[in-house]
Amino acid sequence: MATYQIVVKGIVQGVGFRPFIYNLANSCNITGYVKNTSSGVVIEATADESTLRSFCERIQKEAPKLSRIEYFDFQLIVEKLFSGFDILESESRPGYFSLIPPDMAICDDCLRELRDPSDRRYRYPFINCTNCGPRFSIINKMPYDRPYTSMAGFIMCPDCKKEYKDPQDRRFHAQPIACPVCGPQLSLYIAQNKIAERDEALQKARSIIKSGGILALKGLGGFQLICDAANTSAVQRLREGKLRSAKPFALMASSLDVVSSFIKINDNGSDLNGYQHPIIIAPIENTSLAHIAPGQNTLGFMLPYTPLHHLLMDGEPGYPQVMVVTSGNISDEPMVVDDHLAFSKLGKIADGFLSHDRPIINRVDDSVFRIGVNTVTPMRRARGYSPDPVQISASIPGIFAAGALLKNTFSITHEDRVFISQHMGDLDNAETYMAYRESVDHFFDLFQFSPEGIACDMHPDFLSTSFASVMAERYQVPIIPIQHHHAHLAACLAENLLPLNEDVIALTFDGTGYGPDGAIWGGEFLLGSAAGSERAGHLQYLPLPGGDAAIKRPYRIALAYLHALDLLDKDPFLENRCSNQELHLLITQLDKNLNVFQTSSMGRLFDAISSLIGIRHEVSYEGQAAIELEEIADPSIEDGYPFSLVDGQFMVKSLFENILVDISENISVPVISSRFHNTVISASSEMIQHIIGSKPINTVLLSGGVWQNQLLLSKMQIEIHHLGLRVFTHHLIPPNDGCISLGQAVAAGSIMKGR
Repeated sequence: MATYQIVVKGIVQGVGFRPFIYNLANSCNITGYVKNTSSGVVIEATADESTLRSFCERIQKEAPKLSRIEYFDFQLIVEKLFSGFDILESESRPGYFSLIPPDMAICDDCLRELRDPSDRRYRYPFINCTNCGPRFSIINKMPYDRPYTSMAGFIMCPDCKKEYKDPQDRRFHAQPIACPVCGPQLSLYIAQNKIAERDEALQKARSIIKSGGILALKGLGGFQLICDAANTSAVQRLREGKLRSAKPFALMASSLDVVSSFIKINDNGSDLNGYQHPIIIAPIENTSLAHIAPGQNTLGFMLPYTPLHHLLMDGEPGYPQVMVVTSGNISDEPMVVDDHLAFSKLGKIADGFLSHDRPIINRVDDSVFRIGVNTVTPMRRARGYSPDPVQISASIPGIFAAGALLKNTFSITHEDRVFISQHMGDLDNAETYMAYRESVDHFFDLFQFSPEGIACDMHPDFLSTSFASVMAERYQVPIIPIQHHHAHLAACLAENLLPLNEDVIALTFDGTGYGPDGAIWGGEFLLGSAAGSERAGHLQYLPLPGGDAAIKRPYRIALAYLHALDLLDKDPFLENRCSNQELHLLITQLDKNLNVFQTSSMGRLFDAISSLIGIRHEVSYEGQAAIELEEIADPSIEDGYPFSLVDGQFMVKSLFENILVDISENISVPVISSRFHNTVISASSEMIQHIIGSKPINTVLLSGGVWQNQLLLSKMQIEIHHLGLRVFTHHLIPPNDGCISLGQAVAAGSIMKGR
């Protein structure tokens, strides 16, 4: 006989791991115990050594499907006497933490019970088990036990308590366990007055949607606004209320078959039916819902992921099969998570509020992925994925990374893992910034984290940079500014488990990033590793009049570029772009260099071309001009325009000259768009070859928001392969600024480690 102490770390709490161990031990006639601790799961097991070794192997091979074992160790200890195998109370250990499971979509077993009239949880909107349901959104602190969640105020009834304590039951230690007798309940409010509860509230909420109204729903990680997607007047009213005139809405469909009738799903769309149920953006198959995404040929769909969503979506003939399900907020503000704020913020939009009494601890929006020809690109990483860590190739010091200003996430590190927050949004909104600060504090508490260093962007005016300074002062640790595009390089390097000291070429293409020379960077060819990089090439500098003001009016960027390239008189549509008075003022501003910034931004080049060829002159959301430029391109076109590389700069005068010629010769916009895309690819390829001619490197990274463009991404990957080089991009986290905190953390950690 022998006794092993087994330590298991990873996602092993809240996923049915202890009952799995209990049942496996009993089937093997092993005595001992299993318990949760702040750092993972600890098992002590006594049997003959052959049985124990088999037990260890089976743990790793047969672990619950939602678990993920990242560390497994066993050692022989002094033999102990146990009368059986027990599940002990959880143990909190200061200074240690375990991985926190993300929220998961309802499982098939719970969905079956939800629809079974003979089940005691029939039509209960908060049904869950150890294989599904809320996790991160309800956690206050670790270990993951009911008293530390927002379920603490709900006292289990005898039936639920029996299931909760039975290791043979699917709901053993399912912390959100509940039923109609003892769990959370629905309430429907109209004009802040409660008019119905429980199933009556649900039925009245369905009537609001069916009759063309807008429902505010308290969902898993925040309120959502819902209406019939086919009802154009309801959709338009929702746009007006959210101040979202053209940006696409997310859609929810009752089944995968319904989704497939509207968008083209290839094998890359399998995540729709996975544990996470993210929003999947794919090409339109059916144009009847084209009003949901004006100017685009893609739609974003998700399937119901909570029992409440299923109850709202399941309907009789004539009931909407597709609904708009969008974040419950005014544009650019954080999602609303409590009733009082929902009434005040969303009262002018929603016709009714379907709420419940289970508090939301962590605000979590829906995750978004975009399907390409051979790729799936994350656009937003949140529900179902956060706070899952990203594994990196080496251990680094404990870093807090404050992230970017836009599409913000923040990160903390622990050895060879980086914990990235859920999508926070744009910090230039005051309420989002406050939510960001609260979430940082909560992360520090959850992970019992004390930083050894603070990382931030180089931009001195970012709110995230100011906050990083506060944190560095609070913890008396060094602050390490990381250049924006170097953070992109480090993020892509780390995500792909490449050695942090490996030299790579990184094409970091985006809209805006503060350059060390004071210019606005964004079309960069960097050479280096996680600890540092140098600028090996870039898009030529061009004038950006008014900074952010020009970004909202791409026609001003186009005019400024034409003026700088001495091509303004060749623009055939000059009179249609703006008034003579505005043009005169713009030229005066450029000539006198009044509030004019120099930029190498690839994102701004896409904006300028979009306006130049008549696609989009003004935008209502970030990236709109570039997105519509991609959407209209004819992918069958293979030729491009002339360009030149001079002293490591991609010069664009010949590009603009030839586009103007094509416009004058009435060449179609889809052809011009494709030729422009192909030119960017050809110029990038030539720049890569120029760089590796002086320093042999075989790895190229693609990072930055421009690489959300699937046409550009897929063609660039093919081109790099043709050069005989390895190419890596993002598949776990977004290529946009949502990856910046990961890059900051890895870069700062590598710098500190090098010191």
